[in-house]
Amino acid sequence: MKIAIGIAGASGVIYAKRLIEYLEKKCELFVVISKTAEHIFKSEIGCEFKEFIKTKDIKIYDNDDFFSPLASGSFIVDAYVILPCSMKTLSAVANGYADTLITRFADVAIKQKRKLIISPRETPFSAIHLENMLKLARLGTSIIPPIPAFYSNPSDINGVIDFVVGKILDEIGIENSLYLRWGD
Repeated sequence: MKIAIGIAGASGVIYAKRLIEYLEKKCELFVVISKTAEHIFKSEIGCEFKEFIKTKDIKIYDNDDFFSPLASGSFIVDAYVILPCSMKTLSAVANGYADTLITRFADVAIKQKRKLIISPRETPFSAIHLENMLKLARLGTSIIPPIPAFYSNPSDINGVIDFVVGKILDEIGIENSLYLRWGD
């Protein structure tokens, strides 16, 4: 599978890090990280994004690179994920304002009717945020906020992170056992 991952400027980049770690050997990955997200990555993870990714066979594109194959509908990707998704990025996607590569690849996903998963990272949600999510959901976008469940009794923060990433993988259609499923 080919998966595009956009990392927008919101707290919660640990989820994107974990998703990349899980998928790097299973899928062809195309990653776009915003400048703000690079700063957040350094702050929350403790290393530069390029230090984390340097040994991995992953294609990385600048968020202003409209010559990237991700900017074109003729380049077929199985799923597009924005994780975490800032409210600015959510608003841009919901309103067709494709001024960055992340918002452009989301625009491509919507117009080509491909799988788009957005994980909005903000709390509380305002009515504007919710209306933008509703607009996208009506267009077929999957909205998966990084909200953990505790029925699996996670023993540490990694269990909480794996629950959210597992839900995203489920939506993509990638089998995983990152979290204990209800009834297991």
